[in-house]
Amino acid sequence: MSEFDNGISDNAEIHDEMENISSNKSGNRPFASILEANMSRRKVMVGSAAVAAAGFFAPAATAAWSKSSGTSGDYKNLINFKPVAIADVVDTTMPTISPDYEYDVILPWGTPIEPGATETYEGDPDTRPTSEQQSLQVGIGHDGMWFFPLDQRYSQNYGDRSLLRSDQGVLCINHEFGRNTHVLGKEAPESLEDVRLSQNAHGVSVVRITNTRRGWKARNSNWARRITVNSRVTFSGPAAKSEKLQNPAGNVPLGTVNNCGSGATPWGTYLTCEENFNGYFGSSTLSAEEFAAILELPENEALDRYGFSANGFGYSWHLYDKRFDLTDPDYVNEHRRFGWIVEIDPFDGTQKPVKRTAMGRFKHEAVALAESGSGRIAAYMGDDQRFDYCYKYVSEKPWREALEQGMSPLDEGKLYVARFDEDGTGEWMELTIENPLLADKFATQADLLIDTRIAADILGATPMDRPEWTTIGKEGAVFWTLTNNSRRTEPNAANPQAPNSDGHIIRTVDSDDYLGTTFTWEIILLASDTKGTEGVFTDPDLAYADDAGRLFIGTDGGQPDGLQDQLTVLDTTQETIEPKRLLVGVSSDEVTGFTMTPDRRTAFVNLQHPGNGDPTSTNFPKMFDGKTIPRDATLVIRRKDGGIIGS
Repeated sequence: MSEFDNGISDNAEIHDEMENISSNKSGNRPFASILEANMSRRKVMVGSAAVAAAGFFAPAATAAWSKSSGTSGDYKNLINFKPVAIADVVDTTMPTISPDYEYDVILPWGTPIEPGATETYEGDPDTRPTSEQQSLQVGIGHDGMWFFPLDQRYSQNYGDRSLLRSDQGVLCINHEFGRNTHVLGKEAPESLEDVRLSQNAHGVSVVRITNTRRGWKARNSNWARRITVNSRVTFSGPAAKSEKLQNPAGNVPLGTVNNCGSGATPWGTYLTCEENFNGYFGSSTLSAEEFAAILELPENEALDRYGFSANGFGYSWHLYDKRFDLTDPDYVNEHRRFGWIVEIDPFDGTQKPVKRTAMGRFKHEAVALAESGSGRIAAYMGDDQRFDYCYKYVSEKPWREALEQGMSPLDEGKLYVARFDEDGTGEWMELTIENPLLADKFATQADLLIDTRIAADILGATPMDRPEWTTIGKEGAVFWTLTNNSRRTEPNAANPQAPNSDGHIIRTVDSDDYLGTTFTWEIILLASDTKGTEGVFTDPDLAYADDAGRLFIGTDGGQPDGLQDQLTVLDTTQETIEPKRLLVGVSSDEVTGFTMTPDRRTAFVNLQHPGNGDPTSTNFPKMFDGKTIPRDATLVIRRKDGGIIGS
């Protein structure tokens, strides 16, 4: 990354670099140390039906879904496609896919989706959309997403996939980030109009799509909309009315930003996750050195713990939009309005997105929900920064009961943080001011939830190697991707590289049907173990499990053997993992975001920041001409024989 020291970069990897700079000063025992003492429990693969991964379009009633997965037999050989060989990747300007598959491209950055929108941005290097045009178009930085069948809202049984359509639906897509040179065509904004363009390229797109004779197409719909940094939102849950979320300016809550991973609820809503929100704030009055000095003051402990700086990631919004100026006295609490799980109703554009404060404030990477037998919801979340933590939220009431009473299951519940122990067990420690250790620090539960990281530090949570996506196994397993840890200094058998540049995947199983406060854990795969094989991959990020036992992993980082980032499929029912490469992206991209139609015969996957915006590297989704600005886009993938995705 260039010019990192002054907080400005023209490289998309700035986000990854920031995640590799820890803001955790707790001194809690890191996971690397626990792994070293846990050598005897290490397994390359967990081979039993008990850890077969499950589909979780709406993770309630996964048993009903598996009955209609579209496959038959005993699943002895789940992955039969011919994988992409390393030698097959000869053109990095366009994706390479298994010869058993085909893909189409839909919804690239600049596609008009709002009703009445007509202007399209197609990558002209001499122009960019206006801020108004961008507010009506698909954004940039495609990341987490979810497909909601058109009739899901009207189905009497959310869990029965046979009742849901696979040819029409609403696709919600996160837009995580877009650097200035890509979005604006220059290093820094020069006006409020430039800032508005950048802001409107972030957020979420809600698009109605239909499978036509000519492939999947966006349709004009009142449901279609953009949710940006300047859209009206609301807060709910224990911290909603906190004074710490109010500004002297009295401005209404607006927007969502750095929308990374995602999830969905059994009641048919979309959950988008705010990750590196700190990078959009800065100081218009203090130098980097002066700002660093004030971070040492006790009253600024939280600013330091959440990684704020004078220049952020170099977006420079704070120079033209006071909301993002950390030193503007009228907006002193604006930064606390970000870092939440945000719930969006895909079928009702009149509803404001809701920030669910009971689920805590940190750098949310993704969220996966599971339903217990009693109907209560458990949500699993990673905080994506080196040496940060794994979290779980459990609803107080069964979700149907809560909704019938006019409440959200995501507003009343308990938040936990994980401690991993050497013997392969762990504890979910509740983050509550009823704990004397936390009552001494926080005046109210709202204060604790706003500064969740600090509360987790106090309880001695286990610092992890960048917890990213989570996905649910049908027998209670939760898979966690840990992308890497560039600062590891001592190798051990469980993580034999120093630094840990490759990452790994962990499986946890909770006690008491998702609701317990203890769990077991083990490593199911070290990415370094794939090196030297045809299935090599590193830096696992995206994770999506289907109901037969396949685990789809998207990567984010420099891949070995000349490969770009990729989508691999793992059969978690086998005793030996053999990753199968389904797709390789384009130069300097990230493969992220994954969802399927209910019949499992169509999947959607995103290619993020192709070429890092450099037209001499790739012009995706257009064929290479060396001039057209590359644009983030969604791939629609299917087997040529119409079979199940991943098979």
